[in-house]
Amino acid sequence: MSSVLQDIRNDFPIFSAKENEGLIYFDNAATSQRPKCVIDAVSDFYKKNNANPLRGLYGLSMRATEDYESSRETVSKFVNAKESSEIIFTRNATESLNLIAYAYAMENVNEGDEIAVSIMEHHSNILPWQMVSRAKKAKLVWLECDKETGVIPDSEYQKINEKTKIVSIAHVSNVLGITNPVKEIARIAHKNNAVIVIDGAQAVPHFKVDVQDIDADFYVFSGHKFLAPTGIGCLYAKRAILDSMSPFLRGGEMIEYVTRDTATYAEVPHKFEAGTVNAGGAVGMKAACNYLEKIGFDFIEKHVDSLTGLLLEGIKKIPHIKTIGHPDYSKHCGIVTFTIDGVHPHDIASILDTEKIAVRAGHHCAQPLGAYLNLPATARASLYFYNTEEEVNLFLEKVAKVRSWMGFKED
Repeated sequence: MSSVLQDIRNDFPIFSAKENEGLIYFDNAATSQRPKCVIDAVSDFYKKNNANPLRGLYGLSMRATEDYESSRETVSKFVNAKESSEIIFTRNATESLNLIAYAYAMENVNEGDEIAVSIMEHHSNILPWQMVSRAKKAKLVWLECDKETGVIPDSEYQKINEKTKIVSIAHVSNVLGITNPVKEIARIAHKNNAVIVIDGAQAVPHFKVDVQDIDADFYVFSGHKFLAPTGIGCLYAKRAILDSMSPFLRGGEMIEYVTRDTATYAEVPHKFEAGTVNAGGAVGMKAACNYLEKIGFDFIEKHVDSLTGLLLEGIKKIPHIKTIGHPDYSKHCGIVTFTIDGVHPHDIASILDTEKIAVRAGHHCAQPLGAYLNLPATARASLYFYNTEEEVNLFLEKVAKVRSWMGFKED
């Protein structure tokens, strides 16, 4: 292990905890680990500046407000929003998608309109659009991918037409790891007067995202996927769109003035942040953004690609294991989904857990994709920049033994 990588791993307390001795954590697509600087930032906020932001005129509350709004500014720059007011703090990407569905789609989709989603979407980017389609008597249109590579053929984008009002798609698939050409899809959507919603939960941790360059109308992501705490997420949206939308939730702090019968709402972004906000989570997200900028996405992409290539090439040499998705490791964004002949994915995960290797097994909240590929369940190893070649090699050694441990006699 290089000294640079060792220094990075030293930043993550979970790897040195006695309880986790020997742990190989390959479930990063579900949630990442947190560096000490993020943990300290959250702890320091509650130790020194804990008060209800945006509400008090006393010094402590004003410091809490400053921390909260400073975090918004940092996140804004992290994804290159035009202005910080285009960043709405939510609980996670799921809440962000539901906010769009209720506050935008329910007001802008009508009977006979169409909403286009890809077959590879996480349930969080399917269920809200099913709801809108039923409520508004609109049609849900599926963009299907090539079953061997995971790439959506250009011909599928012809389904986006003058009836399309919303195109909602993952920047990176949480099962296939494929990176969709969201900038080109945005161009096609806008050509047809539709808006594009991008689920960036798996993209933001792995490469630099520029929402202005993509020309995204909406872009959502979760903090816990890229080193920030759980319970904090983001919705980016163009300011003009946010100004036109009604609030998703109503209550404290999102109002300007309330009478017995009416209310006027606060300006964006506070119009969409009802109730007491998760200031500690926002502060943690700011620290995560700063840490990733310090590490550098050039290093992250190069290292994760290298590990993914090592893992994929190693699996190819093991009989009875099949990987899902593109044969090119650089198309996987650190995600390697696989099956083992005769072994249920839950058994794969349980057996590897006895070897202190953490992988995910199941449908990965993407059951329509599983049905499309005729794979009701798979195992998934997902890598991040603090993982090592030694871990990949040990994983390959152990996964090669799963069938024999299950009692299969190899040829």
